Amino acid sequence: MTVEGVSHITFVVRDLDKMAELIVGVLGGEEVYSSGDDTFSVSREKFFVLGGQWLAAMEGDPVAERSYNHVAFKVADDDLPTYRAAIEALRLEVKPPRPRVEGEGQSLYFYDFDGHLFELHTGTLEERLKRYGEGWHG
Repeated sequence: MTVEGVSHITFVVRDLDKMAELIVGVLGGEEVYSSGDDTFSVSREKFFVLGGQWLAAMEGDPVAERSYNHVAFKVADDDLPTYRAAIEALRLEVKPPRPRVEGEGQSLYFYDFDGHLFELHTGTLEERLKRYGEGWHG
C-alpha cells in the first residue's frame, strides 16, 4: 500500500467565477469542468488543470482566518514580475516574502479573493535541501 501522489487540491470559495479568473487568467490554468446548477458533490464546483495538477473550487464559506497554510506552484524566476503585475491587476493582496537565504529560490506570496494563501516559487526541493545542508551563512 502506497500513496501515488496528490490527487487534487480543493479550495472553498464564495465566487467560482472569481477563482476561475485567478487560476485561468493569472496562473494560466485551464478550466475543464463547471457543474453549473448540477450538484454532484456538496456544492457547485469548477475543476481546473494547472501544471498537470487537478485543482477544484467549490462554492461555500471560505477560510475564516488567514494563515501561513498555503499551496506553492513552481514558476520560472524571470516570470515573477509578470505574475506580480497580473495579481496586482486583480487587486489581490501581495504578502511580503519571508526572510530567505541565498540559494533557496524566490517566492511571490499572495492571497486570493477568499483569504487562501498562494505562493509562486522559483526553487526546487533539491536546491532547498542542498542549501539547508550548507548551514546558515546569514
